[in-house]
Amino acid sequence: MTAGERTGEKKDQCQGTGDINFKDRIASSPCVFTIGVAGDSGSGKTTFTQSIRDIFGEDLVTTITLDDYHLYDREERKVRQITPLHPEANRLDQLEHDLVELKEGHTIEKPVYNHATGRFDPPIRFSPGKILILEGLHTLFTPTLREHLDFTLFVEPDPEVKIEWKIRRDINKRGYTREQVMAELGPREEDYQRFIAPQQQYADVVVRVRFSKYGRERGTQDKVYQVSLSQNKITQSIEDVDLSIDLFSLLSLSDRNFLIEFSHEQRNTERSGELIFDGELSARMVERLEQSIEDQTQVRPISVFHNRGHVTATEVVQLILAWRIIHQRVFLERCHHLDQIQG
Repeated sequence: MTAGERTGEKKDQCQGTGDINFKDRIASSPCVFTIGVAGDSGSGKTTFTQSIRDIFGEDLVTTITLDDYHLYDREERKVRQITPLHPEANRLDQLEHDLVELKEGHTIEKPVYNHATGRFDPPIRFSPGKILILEGLHTLFTPTLREHLDFTLFVEPDPEVKIEWKIRRDINKRGYTREQVMAELGPREEDYQRFIAPQQQYADVVVRVRFSKYGRERGTQDKVYQVSLSQNKITQSIEDVDLSIDLFSLLSLSDRNFLIEFSHEQRNTERSGELIFDGELSARMVERLEQSIEDQTQVRPISVFHNRGHVTATEVVQLILAWRIIHQRVFLERCHHLDQIQG
């Protein structure tokens, strides 16, 4: 059962909105709201939760990278001929223990994996923010991890996109050579299909990234991709939200290509929907969505896209995910309040 399904059981009891600044309410709440983001290394996991960091800030949002829970350093993995995608190459039992502690608001001694050296640095004391994001390969791998996550996301770029991103990241940020990256891709892909990809079935939302239909080069040059959200039917709503189509821009011939598409699909055993964006959309089209988030949370201003004429498909999806996550947090807050009253 996903986080969305769990909260959906209280749909009829938890409607309604409030006027209290939700950011202040989160800051004063004893609860730690956990977001789990799973996907392959270099798949863009951080990108799709960036809006949450932008909206709520570093005072409230903390992040754990699951690479810190590798069991072996880079050299030992080579000797053992095991990739970090294999569960046995990670301390998932310690991760489970630490997540339970963090969910209770406790400080932990967190391990630290240094990508520059491929070795482990000394552990550090880590305290959770009121919003805790877990990002990594095995975020949704075990029942215990899934049980203690309030919102779950899986990011899946197309293989060609993933290879391009991984090469660029590992060379520019992690000191690998192109030859080293390419040599790892074969064994990693086998383990990805075996251990990582199946975690999609547990995610509230699956984000897929493909090269844009308007040209593969748009990704490298302008970060323009085709991005989709696959999600089961939302079973609860606080209030309606709008993603407006600016007819004036369309009828006066928009100067950028874009696509919005919705299609039904079968995800897991349930019928689901895939919302697809491509190209660049007028920033005016997302203003109503930003306004809806402000109205629901009383956090003003959102304005994720400052002084922008156009936004990419990736940025639109970032904002929609921010609404989904905030919506889930608002809903859980109100259900918790109702439980206290009824208790």
